[in-house]
Amino acid sequence: MSSLTLRRSGGGSGGRPGGRAAGRAADKRRSTAHRRHQTRWAYLFLAPALVLIGLTVFYPMLRALQYSLYTWPLGGVKTFVGLGNYRRLLFDDGNFRQSVEVTLYFTVLSVLPTILLALFAAVLLNDTRLRLRGLFRTVYFVPVVTSLVAVGYVWRALLEPSFGLVNTVIGWFGVTGPGWLADPSWSLDGIVLMTVWRDLGFYMVIFLAGLQAIPGDITDAAKIDGAGAWQRFRHMTMPLLNPSIVLAAVIGVINGLQLFTQVYVMTGSAQQLPGGPLGSTRSVVLYVVEQTFRPLEMGYGSAAAFLLFVLIMLVTLVQFRLIQRKFEY
Repeated sequence: MSSLTLRRSGGGSGGRPGGRAAGRAADKRRSTAHRRHQTRWAYLFLAPALVLIGLTVFYPMLRALQYSLYTWPLGGVKTFVGLGNYRRLLFDDGNFRQSVEVTLYFTVLSVLPTILLALFAAVLLNDTRLRLRGLFRTVYFVPVVTSLVAVGYVWRALLEPSFGLVNTVIGWFGVTGPGWLADPSWSLDGIVLMTVWRDLGFYMVIFLAGLQAIPGDITDAAKIDGAGAWQRFRHMTMPLLNPSIVLAAVIGVINGLQLFTQVYVMTGSAQQLPGGPLGSTRSVVLYVVEQTFRPLEMGYGSAAAFLLFVLIMLVTLVQFRLIQRKFEY
């Protein structure tokens, strides 16, 4: 009797865990099948966008890399030269090196002031005590949605050395204004001035979004602990604003390294090729356009474009490495 009872109890206790394990295995199989089903549908919905990106981004990039290995006058015969175009650009072409220097100078001189001024404006406009905040935000953002070509022509007139408004205002203080776009020493600074004015509102909006995402409880706790405005900004706001700073810096540097429209509009005319005077505003992108569409040298222009792509990628990776920090709210 006792042995029969033990067998029954043993069989019953051993059966229940086995049934649970089988149930868990079945649930896992159903979950895996469901995830696979969701993944297939996700790829199906993403397929049109992926195909479009592949045709408009990756395919031209690979073709540019292929063309950069050839000497190819448009309409002529392609001749394979390997890395010859790259060697010529890096070691023999002084104009290309000058365009790289111009582009880097513009990027540093435009991005840093724009980010600092935008952060300052965002902090001011984030203050709830400020009246007409919505109006000020709109005024700062209007240049961003204005055509860059139109802005370029307006600033070209403003920076005219003889009758431009900028030099007229400077003259009120008894100072002779510089030649701006007509002077090789000041031409790029004039383009930087216009770019800072136009892009300020864009980065201000990025910083405003970051500031408004910071929980108010953290600010209130810092005030209770006796932290002043500068201490709160330095030790609380800036670390929590790191994602916005990284985003603004990356976008600003990428846009700076692709400088083209401002130079083309503000320095070119029917009598003068863009990039002057004396190549002082010739950017890398403008140099690529010149080498590709004037002598119609597709291979050489493609090599210059691919070097610019590598430069942008390396600078972006360095930015992520140096600026990005972990944070917690």
